[in-house]
Amino acid sequence: MVMESPSAPAKRRGAGYPAAALAVILVFVVGTLLGGIVLPQYLNIRPVFSAQPVSPASPAAPTAARAQPPFAQPAPGATVHVVPEESVVINVVKQVRPSVVNIDTESQVQTAFGLFPQQGAGSGVIVRPDGYILTNNHVVQGATTIKVTLTGGKVLSGRLIGRDPLADLAVIKVDSKESLPAARLGDSRSLQVGQLAIAIGNPFGLGSTVTTGVVSALNRNIELPNLVVENLIQTSAAINPGNSGGALVDSSGSVIGINTAIIPNAQGIGFAIPSDVAREEMDQLIAHGRVIRPWLGVDYGGEVDPQAAKAYGLGTDHGVVVRQVEPSAPAGRAGVQAGDIITALNGDRIDDWNTFVHDIVNKKIGETIRLTVVRDGKPRTLSVTLTERPAESR
Repeated sequence: MVMESPSAPAKRRGAGYPAAALAVILVFVVGTLLGGIVLPQYLNIRPVFSAQPVSPASPAAPTAARAQPPFAQPAPGATVHVVPEESVVINVVKQVRPSVVNIDTESQVQTAFGLFPQQGAGSGVIVRPDGYILTNNHVVQGATTIKVTLTGGKVLSGRLIGRDPLADLAVIKVDSKESLPAARLGDSRSLQVGQLAIAIGNPFGLGSTVTTGVVSALNRNIELPNLVVENLIQTSAAINPGNSGGALVDSSGSVIGINTAIIPNAQGIGFAIPSDVAREEMDQLIAHGRVIRPWLGVDYGGEVDPQAAKAYGLGTDHGVVVRQVEPSAPAGRAGVQAGDIITALNGDRIDDWNTFVHDIVNKKIGETIRLTVVRDGKPRTLSVTLTERPAESR
């Protein structure tokens, strides 16, 4: 064991004073750096800068401190500069938002305890200065009272002009002494996936709400209860309950779609009816109060697949089953019966109901079609002349 001399501790204390002082200085410097740079960066803390700029002549203000940081807030009253993308959205909103209205409805709902009022809310787009408004059918279906609120807060009574459940579109009308700001319907045929999409509407009753996204996809088909809506625009712009009937707008301020549906529990998957479809429907609804379509007059009873065909000996491994036929309908007059399986239209194979309905709707009133049906396991061909779809069947 080595013994130290009595004078050794005194020498170590003398040599330690400069080291201790240096350590204190280092702690101070490191603490300052951590408090001013590292912690704000990693703890999401940002320095607070005074709105009053430091005078360049002040000797206490070093050059680095005089330079305004990129995230400093502008002084009150100063001009706020926006990037081009923001300018596009801002200009579009200024242009289109006055044309988007809130629609509040009331309907009577039959329950086991009697009739009770039910309230609903949606959106609409003014399409003509004389008060015609385009919206969704499901927004106004069954409504006994329709109230339209303009962006300025003025409330007007609306009346239904016509509706089309198959396309989920409707037109309502309000009377106003002043000309109303009408939106411009664009050309949805020229849309491209990835382009800017701006949704304006009345989600959850919060009027004049704006969300942005892109055109995510085109020609989407979605299945609703007893209905398939086709050729829709899919968008990532947030659409919520109450947005229905509102506008989907492009960067030029043209309405490219009417917002109609969302996928519940999804993130940014909404759908809009293309403006070209909406324009054609709107013109017919205003002119006739309905959309004129060909009519066959059969009700859907299911689809046939190979498993069902084998299990029940149906005589065909594809087709759609006719559940019911209206006797006065074209199909009834042509001899189509309940239980028949429609396997082809004009020789083209039919596998599902959506394809069948699409093919019928795209025919002309007065056109004669050939239906191949299987009855009692045997095929037969029937000629059916399509007529106009009656109002009660819309």
